[in-house]
Amino acid sequence: MAVVVFRPPSIAPIPKATRVMAAPGSSATALSSVSGSRQNRKLPILLFDVMDTLVRDPFYEDIPVFFQMSMKELLEEKHPTAWVEFEKGLIDEKELARKFFKDGRSFDLEGLKECMIRGYSYLDGIEALLKNLKLKSYELHAFTNYPIWYMMIEEKLKLSKYLSWTFCSCKLGKRKPALDSYMEVIDLLGVEPASCIFVDDRLANIEAAKDAGMIGLHFRNAETLKEDLTSLGIELLLMERVNGPVGLSGSSANQAYCLERLDGVVG
Repeated sequence: MAVVVFRPPSIAPIPKATRVMAAPGSSATALSSVSGSRQNRKLPILLFDVMDTLVRDPFYEDIPVFFQMSMKELLEEKHPTAWVEFEKGLIDEKELARKFFKDGRSFDLEGLKECMIRGYSYLDGIEALLKNLKLKSYELHAFTNYPIWYMMIEEKLKLSKYLSWTFCSCKLGKRKPALDSYMEVIDLLGVEPASCIFVDDRLANIEAAKDAGMIGLHFRNAETLKEDLTSLGIELLLMERVNGPVGLSGSSANQAYCLERLDGVVG
């Protein structure tokens, strides 16, 4: 049986990013917990956006309903930069609640968080694919624009069974598609950019990854992602051998594979 070996495409070298001193709880601190010696790492490293790539984003459907607004009304009335500041870790959730709307109106913050938690779910076929990659010993990291509320996703879906929440914007202080966010990820991982495969549902983020020298894959669904990964030489087990998510068996495992992705989510 022929074995396909991953060979990164030839790309022009890019300048090495400047290392940033990390604060406690930052991405550099998180990387210290990555198992195994860097000298013995299995390449490539896989980096995943989270919202609408791995996990359903409730913002576009559930949140307008929560506020009893249309999406158009919500976008017009919310503060133009508050959420971005929250994602970058510049403000906490209390400050977010204070300035979420341009007119400063109050709202039920805990109710909003509960609404979002209810809306989080794995996209169809994603958990099985993540487990497959994990079983093949690939190094997987989240590289996502999201605030400290990523912990709510973790609490519900236990995404850390499969990957590390290493590169969240609230830890980096930077958001995609800013080039310096990709450069910092490359620097902190300590690998060549062409040894990183980045998966995201937003084309702007994929183009920025390619500009940084990474291999970028545009996410459409789990099946096409599996095909794209296989075409790059990523080793996957036959699905018959993947008997359900880590820690699950029997009916629970079967249920995990039958998650439905809600239609119409804007990515």
